[in-house]
Amino acid sequence: MLNIVETLNSRLQAASQWFMQSGIQESSGGVARYYRSDLGRNALVSTEITGYAVSALLHLHGAGGDPECFDAAVRAGRFLARAAWDDTLRAMPFECANDGIVPEALAYFFDTGIIARGLLALWRRSRDNEFLQAAIRCAEFMARDFGGGPEFHPVLELPSKTPAARDRRWSRSPGCYQLKAALAWRELAEETGRADFGGLYEQVLEWALCGHTAFPTGEGVGERVMDRLHAYCYFLEGLLPCADRPACAEALCEGIAHTAVLLARTAPLFERSDVYAQLLRVRLFAAALGVMPLDCEAAAREAAIIGEFQACDSGPRIDGGFYFGRKGAQLLPYVNPVSTAFCAQALDMWRGHRAGTFEPDWRMLI
Repeated sequence: MLNIVETLNSRLQAASQWFMQSGIQESSGGVARYYRSDLGRNALVSTEITGYAVSALLHLHGAGGDPECFDAAVRAGRFLARAAWDDTLRAMPFECANDGIVPEALAYFFDTGIIARGLLALWRRSRDNEFLQAAIRCAEFMARDFGGGPEFHPVLELPSKTPAARDRRWSRSPGCYQLKAALAWRELAEETGRADFGGLYEQVLEWALCGHTAFPTGEGVGERVMDRLHAYCYFLEGLLPCADRPACAEALCEGIAHTAVLLARTAPLFERSDVYAQLLRVRLFAAALGVMPLDCEAAAREAAIIGEFQACDSGPRIDGGFYFGRKGAQLLPYVNPVSTAFCAQALDMWRGHRAGTFEPDWRMLI
């Protein structure tokens, strides 16, 4: 067991160093969507990915990573609260312009919820009221401009804030995955006492529970199932605050089993590291919350596969980060902050489970 713990410690330290040394966080404080290892450059800065990075940096700091992770989280939070937020539109745009490249003028419901959760996590750690107020602005934007619910528009065009055209892609359609974004409302209701935020989460929860099992195969079979499993795991994560409710516990059990079957079926075609990480995290939460026994063999297998996606390279742009996915034996050339965040946290939770120290606090879930 000692060798396993040492290996997990080493992986977490390497992931921490990747965030700090790779350049994935740019001088503005914003974090790029991914690093293209074949082209040697970052994609555009993404507000959603910066929100995820805030949570990831805080987790890595608390898990014994680079002590500078906390300062990096603060820089990312200030970027979101000050530079990224459009105070005129009272909106959080999707991406930020860079070197003359202007992104699509869009805002996403899901992204905004992730950003709000990252800012709220930073407020809890720093107690700097700027981050709480920024999280509230994001939550109010979600409630005010994405429709009256329970089916919220997934994407808005800016500056008009008109709903963007929907298609079969999960990110361009409403779906059960939006429950994870609604966690921002649930958390803010707890922190501020605002009943309107709590009611919004309950609306999305009730709606998401209806017909969720059809979501992973909503675009048919094949590689697209893997992408939808990533989103479906967001739904499972969004259930965690209510795991003591029979309907939510049943959905968690059913969803974990459904995801495992579809993941095994689709993996020979295409694998995503974040799906393995999300499934392992949800397994550990469900077991710790008494929802279902842990399948230890499956969990150990998923932890081992997650490790296969971590880069080991002499260059700091890649070393320690986690690749997005692979087809067959070929890793895809995207070293990804979200993949790194999910995989590092899943391995840390697995380490905690093995040591008997894992605490199932859903608020800490990246």
